[in-house]
Amino acid sequence: MLSMNIGEIVASLVGIAMAISIHEFGHAYSAHLLGDDTAKAYGRMTLNPVRHVDPIGLLAMFILKIGWAKPVPVNPNNFKNYKIGNLIVSLAGVFCNVLTAILCVIINKYVHMYAINTIAEYVFLYSIGFAAFNLLPIPPLDGWGVISTFVPYKWNEYMYKFESMSYIILLIALFTGIYRIILTPIYAVLLKIVYLFV
Repeated sequence: MLSMNIGEIVASLVGIAMAISIHEFGHAYSAHLLGDDTAKAYGRMTLNPVRHVDPIGLLAMFILKIGWAKPVPVNPNNFKNYKIGNLIVSLAGVFCNVLTAILCVIINKYVHMYAINTIAEYVFLYSIGFAAFNLLPIPPLDGWGVISTFVPYKWNEYMYKFESMSYIILLIALFTGIYRIILTPIYAVLLKIVYLFV
């Protein structure tokens, strides 16, 4: 970050803000469509990044180009189908980030203006990084939400105990670099998906 010029810093901030706000809005809006307005009631169904920022996750975004936001509050009991609803909401943020990345590639393909191209490049970078990291199977990330959809109810007690240590596990994964073992192939798959459409 220190070696970046002012323009790149601004573009980076825009990229982070968009990656976070679009991702979390995706969770909140998909839950709303499925019948749960918990996120809306807490003011999280918004594109305002301030409502979604987690300080540690934001710092990780600056340093590592990956990170997380505050989990969007969702009550799956309000869905007609608990498991399908939980799966859709868990993947909605990643879906929105991938769509954003595709749009950024299209913009840079057809628009040739330095400022716009720079911003689109950073939005692309952070959108893919944010989506990939959130697919890690660690609470409170989306990958954990996907896995929990397929776990039998009888294992719920163990799942809750694991979730109670979520931030400790997440920080250990970050500082030891273990997360890269899973993150690298996820990142590669997301890139392939993006370039299938452009």
